Amino acid sequence: MPHYLVLTAMGSDRTGCVSELTKLASECECNILDSRMAIFGSEFTFIMLLTGDTRAINKIEVKIPKLAHSLDLITMMKRTSGHRTFDLVKHYQAEYSGIDQPGILKAMTAFFATRKIDISSLKSEIDPKTNHMSANILFALTEKISIDDLEYDFLELCQQTGVQGFIKKANANLL
Repeated sequence: MPHYLVLTAMGSDRTGCVSELTKLASECECNILDSRMAIFGSEFTFIMLLTGDTRAINKIEVKIPKLAHSLDLITMMKRTSGHRTFDLVKHYQAEYSGIDQPGILKAMTAFFATRKIDISSLKSEIDPKTNHMSANILFALTEKISIDDLEYDFLELCQQTGVQGFIKKANANLL
């Protein structure tokens, strides 16, 4: 039975950190099922979902602190149960942009949460020079939820918050 571990690492953005973390995962015989990396200011964050047998997961849990110390990284690990499967039919992408105002991201994420729609990916950015913000939200629907009704409500929310937005089918390479 496979075991799963979520590993998060954060630290100053320096060349080679991701390479060292993925190298350790390989050396411990863990498989990287999913990963994300982002730069925030001068800090980088890297998240991996690892899988392996008991020995492999135990091994990486023991070795990560030493590697993290040598790379001056903060790390956090949590065992998990792997992927959940849903009866999802279609994947979509919601995008919006406009002048940043407090509470827009909160309103957008609440829009999906109140409809019991899980967000699979969220990226938002603000240009500090122009105060222009943009966001991209990936999500999937079951057959029970009408995309037409959802899109209508989303466009109404965009209008209420003063942003431009749309929903479209997600590109396969974004999933």
